[in-house]
This record gives sequence, structure tokens and C-alpha cells, in this order.
Amino acid sequence: MSETGSEPTDSTSSPLFHVVLHQPDIPQNTGNIGRTCLAIGAKLWLVRPLGFRLDAKHLRRAGMDYWPQVEWEAVENWNVLMERLGDRPMWFLSRSGRRTVWEASFARGDVLVLGSESRGLPAAMLEAQSARTLKLPMHPEVRSLNLASTATAVVYEAVRQLGGL
Repeated sequence: MSETGSEPTDSTSSPLFHVVLHQPDIPQNTGNIGRTCLAIGAKLWLVRPLGFRLDAKHLRRAGMDYWPQVEWEAVENWNVLMERLGDRPMWFLSRSGRRTVWEASFARGDVLVLGSESRGLPAAMLEAQSARTLKLPMHPEVRSLNLASTATAVVYEAVRQLGGL
């Protein structure tokens, strides 16, 4: 089963980026990331299982009244996502990433993959994609950043590299 949000207003356009949340746990983060996606013209992908219901009031509240305008799709699993996205270049965000986000060269249509708040991305996925793993640098005392904060920082670095909106 796949659920979708709004479609792009211009059927010939494609999203600036694809932002993937792999099994997110917290609806408020997903709502905030959805709002960020709308702000830059990215599509949000949610890979099940989710730690919340898509009709959760916290999701809607965090996305504010923008949620109905967000272009999003929820898919059953990683394999379905791969079928839908094809061979687009992917970047995998992890605190153990090999490079910082400033060392990546982002391009229009790239896929930015973030893991769940409690588990991050699966180790096997990170190992298989090690050359495409990125991180935001932080002091060692900090275990992780908030998922919505991380997504926003990475998305806007990618937008900056493209010269803005």
C-alpha cells in the first residue's frame, strides 16, 4: 500500500530533491521535515514501518496548515522505494558518515536518506553505501542531532550548492 500527499502543481516539474525518512519514529519531526520539503520544492518519502499513524495530530500540527500542500509518499519498504526512485544518486546521512555534507557535491534530483530517530539507518545499508555516507560534524559529547534539524541543515546545504532557489 502506498499513500501520497499532494502532487506537484506543474506536472512537468520534478522535485528539487527527494528526502527519504527510513522508518521515522516521531511525527513532529516528520511534520517539520515535510514543511522544509515544501519550502524548497522537495518530495518527502516515508519508508514503513512508521512509529506513528499518518493522521496523527502531531504530524499535522508540526506541518502546520502546510501539510496538505507537501508532496509526499509513504511506501511499504526499502525495495518499493528503490523501484519508485530508480537510479537517482543517493546520499545517506549518519553520525558515522565518511565525509561531511560540505564535501559532497549535490545535484538536482539527488536523494537524501535519513534514518529513524531511535536507530538511525541500518548498519548493512551504511556499509553497502559507505562511499555515499555523509555526516554533520559535532563534538563527541553529542550522540546525535534532532532529525528535523539534521534534515534542514543538509537540505539547505544542498540548495546552497545549487545556487539557491
